[in-house]
Amino acid sequence: MHRVCLDAPDDFEGWRTQARRLAQAGVPPEAVVWQVGDAPGDLFGVEAQALPPARGRPFTVPKPFVTLAEQALLHSDPQRFALLYALLLKVAANPALLGDRADPLLRRVETMASTVRRDIHKMHAFLRFREVEEGGQPRFIAWYEPEHHILRANAGFFVDRFAAMRWSILTPQGTLHWDGETLTEGPPARREEAPKGDPVEAAWQTYYSAIFNPARLMTGAMLKEMPRKYWKNMPETALVPGLIADARRRELAMIAQAPQVPRVTRHAPPQDRGAALRLLREEAAECQRCGLCSQATQTVFGEGPEDAAIMVVGEQPGDQEDLAGRPFIGPAGALFDRALAQAGVPRDRLYVTNAVKHFKFEQRGKHRLHARPNVGEIDACRWWLDQERAILRPRLVLAMGKTALRALTGQNISIGQEAGQGLMLADGTPCRLTVHPSHLLRLPSQAEAEQGFKRYVEDLRGALVGLDQDSAEGLEAATDHLQGMS
Repeated sequence: MHRVCLDAPDDFEGWRTQARRLAQAGVPPEAVVWQVGDAPGDLFGVEAQALPPARGRPFTVPKPFVTLAEQALLHSDPQRFALLYALLLKVAANPALLGDRADPLLRRVETMASTVRRDIHKMHAFLRFREVEEGGQPRFIAWYEPEHHILRANAGFFVDRFAAMRWSILTPQGTLHWDGETLTEGPPARREEAPKGDPVEAAWQTYYSAIFNPARLMTGAMLKEMPRKYWKNMPETALVPGLIADARRRELAMIAQAPQVPRVTRHAPPQDRGAALRLLREEAAECQRCGLCSQATQTVFGEGPEDAAIMVVGEQPGDQEDLAGRPFIGPAGALFDRALAQAGVPRDRLYVTNAVKHFKFEQRGKHRLHARPNVGEIDACRWWLDQERAILRPRLVLAMGKTALRALTGQNISIGQEAGQGLMLADGTPCRLTVHPSHLLRLPSQAEAEQGFKRYVEDLRGALVGLDQDSAEGLEAATDHLQGMS
């Protein structure tokens, strides 16, 4: 048995050096015990052996593995060093393993890395500085309790964000101190060492109350995004119970004033739509509004020109889209492209996105089978679709399938015989309806598939024509008809 001692829980370079050395010596994972500092390891009563000489040639692994290992090593699981070493040996022997999402070891390490990224995001969002006076000058001190070993990994973010301030971050794992020029580290701290409040908090709470929108209240989604364990360090959370309790009364007051507001409230799009989309995409990459984020490989955001006249909305990414991070590139996407070509609609002029941004599936052996998102997941993801529409302001939206229509209208309306029809969305944007291309792939007979494809092409061609022909009166009538069916 071989014992490896690392300098710290986040000592990635130490792990990397020792893991490479062990691998070249041909040491199997089960013959290594990993230990941090003087912490007791599993070698109690067992004498550590000297490492055998390297017998293999130097090897390399793909860069994505290094990035993955660097993130997963910050997890608090004591087994992380051993798991990463076992995965290193597998990837060194077969680099293609990194593309096998069904491999149990790879998925476990990826889950650890995803959890660490989430913890880093939470620290960025929920850490609150409080001002104290020190030597006649202000100093800002924050108390935070990370779940994983992310303190040093986060130092660069806070130095860049608050470079002109003097601040300290206190945690049970260690402390960071910035004096405007130099960053230093210190020992673990206790909660009592952090200030409990400052004069600015009253103004912040007033601002938070003012921007709270009772009509957008989703308590479940809010608790998922901002779990109660973080509330104790955030001054504004003391207001949340009261705001929730009063939300219904404020919402009814807003509804009572609704007749005074014009029905069509389309605003001008932001001046730099490209920058706004990039920021939204980056924010969506960390989305945890529902449980699908823990299963999917990544967020699959929309793509297309920022000045696209037509936005196409599908259901959710499939297996290939989940791995590649792009919408409509799998079998349904190939059929979509073929239909567009026949309809004479260039795909590069469309903005293509999905109602749900994460892949929902059922694992069957090595295969991941599509599973339909439920209403809660669609509604949780609707916020991202609304933001995309607010930035792009397309002249027409093409809804492909029932899920897309639910996300756009908030109502359960079957496409079926209504394919090819149109309706008006709440903000006045015309919307055309058609089936999702995956529906055509499931038709039982060749004749039905050919007939369905032909009608699908007509729907796409009709959307292009309807871009210039839709009249408000006609669409309002169609809207009333469809809403009557829901």
